[in-house]
Amino acid sequence: MVVACQVGQSVRRHMANLALYDQRLVMESTSDYWSDSTGTMTATAVSPNLTSDGARNPWPIFVVCAVASYITTLDLSVVNVAFTDIAKSFSTVSRGQLSWVVTGYAITFGAFLVFAGQTADRIGRKRVFLIGVSMFLVGSAICAASKTLAILIAGRVVQGTGGALLLPASTGLLLGAFGSEKRTQVISWVGGIGALGVASGPTIGAFMVDRLGWRSAFWINLPVCLLALLLGIKVLRESERQSGPNPDAIGAGMLVLGVGSLVLGISEGRSWGWTSGRVLGLFLFSAVLLVGVVIKSRTHPAPALPIELFSERMFSVANAGSLVFGAGFSAMALNNVLFLRSIWQYSVVRAGWLSVLSPITVAIVASLLAGKLMKRFGFQTMMFVGPILFATSQVGLAFLLSSEPKPWSVWLPLGVLQGASIGMTFPVLSAASVVRLPPMRFAVGSAVNNTFRQVGAAIGVALVVAIETSSEGITGFRNGWWFSAACAAMVAVFAFGMPK
Repeated sequence: MVVACQVGQSVRRHMANLALYDQRLVMESTSDYWSDSTGTMTATAVSPNLTSDGARNPWPIFVVCAVASYITTLDLSVVNVAFTDIAKSFSTVSRGQLSWVVTGYAITFGAFLVFAGQTADRIGRKRVFLIGVSMFLVGSAICAASKTLAILIAGRVVQGTGGALLLPASTGLLLGAFGSEKRTQVISWVGGIGALGVASGPTIGAFMVDRLGWRSAFWINLPVCLLALLLGIKVLRESERQSGPNPDAIGAGMLVLGVGSLVLGISEGRSWGWTSGRVLGLFLFSAVLLVGVVIKSRTHPAPALPIELFSERMFSVANAGSLVFGAGFSAMALNNVLFLRSIWQYSVVRAGWLSVLSPITVAIVASLLAGKLMKRFGFQTMMFVGPILFATSQVGLAFLLSSEPKPWSVWLPLGVLQGASIGMTFPVLSAASVVRLPPMRFAVGSAVNNTFRQVGAAIGVALVVAIETSSEGITGFRNGWWFSAACAAMVAVFAFGMPK
């Protein structure tokens, strides 16, 4: 139903109206804002895209950023819809191995987001943007031309790294191009275009996969990336470089390997044996690396994970919620698509159409209602209500769906409830993660929140695949919905630990 940004996208991600709020997260993940002596948010550097008299036209920059936003969110949507067709091309491998087509992107995107934002500020946002678009293009070409699953996953890793580079850089360039009075509106427009990618991905992707095969889901990126690259070279102006320590590339790499080892252990637990030496070794290796990231981040001047922020309880609770809810959400997204294709035997086109309503509902609720509800009821109440509604939708799917198709009486109504609950929850978690931080820490705080959400997404996909394959037929999918419901219920419990 709902298609997974991290990714976050994005998230960046990335989600209020799921993709829309991801863009706000990415906006905050750049180091654009610091506080002056009065505590007011001010930009540290004014981009030469806009002269002091406003003579330079900033709208070509908006077009470049919008194109980048659209292609990253579109790609995530298309891959979910194409998953079953990809599985047919690699029929000799397990579904756990196939899940890396999704998780490989989420891991690299989430782990490199903080590093990417720091790097863009240090060496120039235009340069990092162009590198990111180029990597996304190359990764897409690798995926489209892949003959083996290993090459396909490698292409997704390259895509995820490129996405992590281009999104913070593009949003930083966008903020520098417009005056302060237009920034919020412009970011919302770009976010809306990202939301359009999420909403249109199932239908566009389904049509292309049905007519041209799953490789077209990646070939479509090439002309769009080339357009963004050529426009970026022509219209973007380099931002002022900020001095400071080098970002912790080693720590970011350790984070990728640590999360990757954990996901690999989960993915292969059933086939290798949960108590086998290989699986336990992967879990131990993951724990060592992740603890190493924490230790290293305590002393590095530009850490991959700013540990000191977790002394704020609101920040800690919100990120714990983002990790767990991200797992439940991404598990649901893949579980739903696979259910439509395998149990109801729907074509890719019909499954695509049935996946559109929920992200549209997310967009409407997040953009029109979430902010008002947060203001009226507070973070704690909303962090409880949103996940409970999401859990209700998942329990409803588990109880009410059977092998007999019920698209109108059950699937779509529960999809609306599901979308509304997501539109309430992600904005609350994202806002709560930064609300008690000092203004000069908003950027890195939001980047960390997006990282936790993307890491949760990767773990959730691995777990739901393991859960599905442990049971035959519809039972596996019901267990998947129960898993998503349990994740949401856990987040609702976390709400009681949040300061009022």
